[in-house]
Amino acid sequence: MTPADRIRDNQRVTLRSSLSYSPVELKFGTSGRRGEIIHLTPLEIYLNVLAETEYLLSLPIEEGGIRRGDEFYFACDLRPSSPDLAVAAVEAMRDAGMQPVNCGRIPTPALTYYALLQGKGSLMVTGSHIPFNRNGYKLNTSRGELLKHHEGPINARVAAVRERLYSEPAESSLFNAEGQFKTAPAPLPAETGVAAEVYLERYQTFFAGKSLAGKRILVYQHSAVGRDLLAEMLRRLGAEVVPAGRSETFVPIDTENIEASQLAAIQALVDGPYDAVASTDGDSDRPLLLGVNGDGSLRFFGGDLLGMVVAEYLGADAVVVPISCNDAIDRGPLAGVLEPKTRIGSPYVIAGMEAALAAGKKVVCGWEANGGFLLGSDLPTLRALATRDAFLPLLCALFAAGSGTLGELFDRLPARYSRAALLKEFPRATSLKIVEQLTPETVGQFFTTELGFGALQRIDRTDGVRMLFANGDVAHVRPSGNADELRIYAVADTQKRADAIAEAGVAPGGILRQLELFVA
Repeated sequence: MTPADRIRDNQRVTLRSSLSYSPVELKFGTSGRRGEIIHLTPLEIYLNVLAETEYLLSLPIEEGGIRRGDEFYFACDLRPSSPDLAVAAVEAMRDAGMQPVNCGRIPTPALTYYALLQGKGSLMVTGSHIPFNRNGYKLNTSRGELLKHHEGPINARVAAVRERLYSEPAESSLFNAEGQFKTAPAPLPAETGVAAEVYLERYQTFFAGKSLAGKRILVYQHSAVGRDLLAEMLRRLGAEVVPAGRSETFVPIDTENIEASQLAAIQALVDGPYDAVASTDGDSDRPLLLGVNGDGSLRFFGGDLLGMVVAEYLGADAVVVPISCNDAIDRGPLAGVLEPKTRIGSPYVIAGMEAALAAGKKVVCGWEANGGFLLGSDLPTLRALATRDAFLPLLCALFAAGSGTLGELFDRLPARYSRAALLKEFPRATSLKIVEQLTPETVGQFFTTELGFGALQRIDRTDGVRMLFANGDVAHVRPSGNADELRIYAVADTQKRADAIAEAGVAPGGILRQLELFVA
């Protein structure tokens, strides 16, 4: 074989044909790209981040674009797999011509806020609340979150970069047959603590002149990336803080679906009188707030009710919530400033807030059922942050309670109670069939009078299937946008009834499993 023949043979052996495994592509969802760790090879992370960075480089600055050579900020949550993913992401940033800046282990909103102040792009390596065996990342433009109109062009760019890298000769590719770097990349840049401090200063400035002195708060730390920052923030504002439950093993806390076992674990930490228990999910963009009753028992406050308390505290003249939120908002003072309800996901809430701002509203905010709070407009001493935030709602509720209790504060809201539950490892294809086949004709087969449901009044298909019954019950079935999970949201006139609806949904042989058999 001549040298020319050998060159031609090497060129025919592409990276794609040399791979010893079948790649599983990362999917784009409302909170970035996520997947099982086993599939998150350096090659997969690198090509996706490279494509998304190239996309940002193609955008005008006024539309969230970035400039080659600029700083690009990144951070990680506390999952053990996150640093390895960050290494591949940083290598992609460098190869796209950017200067990666390591903001350390900080909350997603802290990273986003700091990057937006600089007018730069950012990337958070996080799986948020999803199970331990998964992870991913979330990329932001220089103006904020990626929105729905970005999704198509970004996916097209990812496909193009995938083809480009896969078509390279295997010999000259950066990656070996296992999707690993042939040569170890440079280590991550040294961490800087500036972004974390700027995030804390945001709240110190807004609450200047106010104090939480006299309040004793248990901070449930588990494996939340913002666990130390939250404790520090509360101390700076005058509270007595007791950190508890710190875990070096990742704990997937879903603030929208607090299970009885998780509440029991938190309850076991309450060893004396407290005014509240405060916590967040893994990447600290969703709050968890519990009141402590006189007998030491805990009371969970759903994120959708927490959002109502915060909006009233801020004096909002426009609020945007997804269709899954507790309908107490339709029955109280905020009903008059409620914008049209959106599909589920922060990009839809952000679009609704932008529409309200365009209509001339001045104090615009939104939130999700998980409690993640978005501020769409600048206030006199508080800059807008149109991404999920956990610290602002926690602090606003504590200040709003004043000298009273959190229970008294939340008891002022219309008496509607909610609960969410889910089935994990539930195939998305099956979930979509369930949504399609839940019609007025079939609802009664599953949501029966024997289970306490009244006559079906109407169905709302804004996102999933939301069923409203004559006795005031609401049951809402929707596939997760980020994982193979099927959720049920319940709203009722008592917490006991809301809990019962959710339990009937996810119990073995319950409503969701019956629906699974029905569509099969």
